[in-house]
Amino acid sequence: MELKGIIPAMLTPLTVEQKVNEAVTRQLTNHLIDSGVHGIFILGTNGEFHLLNTEEKLEMTRIVIDEVNGRVPVMVGTGGNSTEEAIELSQKMEQLGADALSLITPFFIPPTQEELAVHFEKVAESTSLPFLLYNIPARTGVNIEPETVARLAKVPNIVGIKDSSGNFANIENYINAAKGEDFSVFAGTDSLILQTLQAGGKGA
Repeated sequence: MELKGIIPAMLTPLTVEQKVNEAVTRQLTNHLIDSGVHGIFILGTNGEFHLLNTEEKLEMTRIVIDEVNGRVPVMVGTGGNSTEEAIELSQKMEQLGADALSLITPFFIPPTQEELAVHFEKVAESTSLPFLLYNIPARTGVNIEPETVARLAKVPNIVGIKDSSGNFANIENYINAAKGEDFSVFAGTDSLILQTLQAGGKGA
């Protein structure tokens, strides 16, 4: 499976009781697919993963995977502040039938680049699913450096990075760092999609 094209970060619809709204979630899922997207990304920043508990994340994932029914890849955000948390959630999402994962950097105490690399490598070892690194330094306080991307691009199931820094130089550096590897760079900022594609990126 190749991740490419437009993979929107989906909202997590909630009821007035703050439960996952199954009917609206299914409706939104179909609206996105009918609009021609190349995949769906749930439990990212737009999905407010940081405000959901594990059961809510699992429920959201079950509903979306069921409604998509194989029509497009479903990518699920499984990042956490500890490696153990990220591993546990990644394995649960694999069991539910996710097609790919997205791993945000730990975001409470900024890790070093070495700590980041080891964190992502350990998660990669724990699952057979492909996953994207997710860089959003304005929210996490840490930027994944190009040298770290070059190292992680050699891990077979780390297949790309989504960069939401808003800095096109960052995207260019990632593309150059991963040259020669089976590794895709995605724009996480709408205004940079065209530039990213022109530079060799795979989508957004």
